Amino acid sequence: MAYSRVKKLGSYLRPHWRAVSWGVVSLFVANVIGVYIPFLIRDSIDDLSKSFGFDQVVHFVWLMLILATIMWFIRMASRVLLFGVGRQVEFELKQRIFQHLLRLEPAYFSNNTSGDLINRATSDVDSIRRLVGFALLSLANTFFAYGLTLPAMLKIHVPLSIAAVAVYPFMLMAVQLFSGRLQSQQQNVQSKLSDLSDLIQEDMSGISLIKIYAQEENERRAFSLKNRQLLQANLDLVQTRNLLFPIIEALAYVSLILLLGLGSNYISRNNITIGDFIALLILAERLVFPTALLGFTITAYQRGEVSIDRVEAILEVEPGVKNAPGALSLPLESVKGELVARNLSFSYPGSNRPALDGISFTIAPGETVAIVGPVGCGKSTLANAIPRLLNIAPDQLFLDGRDITEIDIKDLRRAIAYVPQESFLFSSNIRDNIRYGDPLKEQLEVESAAKTAQIHDEILNFPQLYETIVGERGITLSGGQRQRSSLARALLVSAPILILDDALSSVDNQTANQILENLSKKGDRTVIFISHQLSAAATADRIFVMDRGRLIQTGTHSQLLERAGLYQTLWNQQQLESALLS
Repeated sequence: MAYSRVKKLGSYLRPHWRAVSWGVVSLFVANVIGVYIPFLIRDSIDDLSKSFGFDQVVHFVWLMLILATIMWFIRMASRVLLFGVGRQVEFELKQRIFQHLLRLEPAYFSNNTSGDLINRATSDVDSIRRLVGFALLSLANTFFAYGLTLPAMLKIHVPLSIAAVAVYPFMLMAVQLFSGRLQSQQQNVQSKLSDLSDLIQEDMSGISLIKIYAQEENERRAFSLKNRQLLQANLDLVQTRNLLFPIIEALAYVSLILLLGLGSNYISRNNITIGDFIALLILAERLVFPTALLGFTITAYQRGEVSIDRVEAILEVEPGVKNAPGALSLPLESVKGELVARNLSFSYPGSNRPALDGISFTIAPGETVAIVGPVGCGKSTLANAIPRLLNIAPDQLFLDGRDITEIDIKDLRRAIAYVPQESFLFSSNIRDNIRYGDPLKEQLEVESAAKTAQIHDEILNFPQLYETIVGERGITLSGGQRQRSSLARALLVSAPILILDDALSSVDNQTANQILENLSKKGDRTVIFISHQLSAAATADRIFVMDRGRLIQTGTHSQLLERAGLYQTLWNQQQLESALLS
């Protein structure tokens, strides 16, 4: 498992190997200069102690200033390169995740919450960015710092060097001891922040409901509680940091005290020069930051490994619905709209009862068919099967004589306009929502589709007409307006097949009948509409009656009323309900 993560990490970095190589080389050069400068200081001190000259001081100062400036630029270049690689990997992973999610069928999103997917695409990808940016830079810098600095220290004086670094393992242990708590507290802060954000989002979306039920005070208390929990989480994190960093600083001072105490003795015995001692102090100080950072780097690596698993868990999911090898092209202009089902069956994973059970039918091009039946009888499953939103088996459903599982998915769905039960609108203006399927449509075409969907006159009463922003998920519109806007969107793409999955449930019977009459007048497309409004279904050319996944009755409205069966029962029930309500 660990090897596979390292291999996967390598695959993220491989496209950027040049930048990584230059960044690592830059770090090496910066560390070489960083080790050389203390020796330069040593030589200057030793030389000046023998014969002091102002020109010599100026010479050494300028030389050290130039080297320090070069080292700073090189170190900055390494940070830009390696952090840039991290940001590039972050960008590419987010692109891959989003593009992959677009390929997955709706069932995947039913089994995985949007919050978890968003967290993986943001927080986990950010952890991987830190791993390939910050962690890579820190590990390389620590390796070079110890690989170059420690031998240089030992070359100057072995006992003093060992004494200077003797406390560093304790520094690393302290960081490791606190890193788990820091990580847990940081995650707690993020969790509390997410809770607060969720509450704000919910309250803003449900502000009308809050006011109707006069729950402002309860929501204020709920916000105060979550806000206080976030405050406490932040205070806990700050307290841990304020405890850790003084410990690291104290250990660094212990190293300095050991050097000063032992060094003065060696200097007095002429075992070491003052210049060597000063160089040793500077070199020892160079190891403090890399040592302290190493603990955090290990934690970042551990967290990054978990994040790699979580991100790859998304990317490794194979789409259940995908093109067959050698998928057939289906030009839109050649589609007539004939649909044929032959013993069509489908079961949802984990279900013991088939949602569709041996359904067979033929729908002629240009025909309008209504599908009715009790809740849970399989109507929506059938609607989802036609555009292959479900992974149905081959040789069961055909479009113009072609097995839909053999047709290129993009071509198939381009031939079908589908309005689902829940009408979703984006947070943009009404015009862009209607022409979402074809953003290049002209205003006249948008208005024509809106008129057919019986929404145009209402749009003219909106504050900015077609420029009116509909709000998140179309919150500013009524249920009926959202459904008719979604219908207009489907009509605008001029697909040969139109599927309405109970898409007129929030529309009154008169308006629904007018919409269906508008569609039937054109007669240039096959229309399948699912409805619980039998008065609307009665206007269709034919009616399919479903029950428990089976197609149990077909015929016109008058034909079905003439014989006993489920349709007659449902019709009589609706007529009785209408009479009681009138």
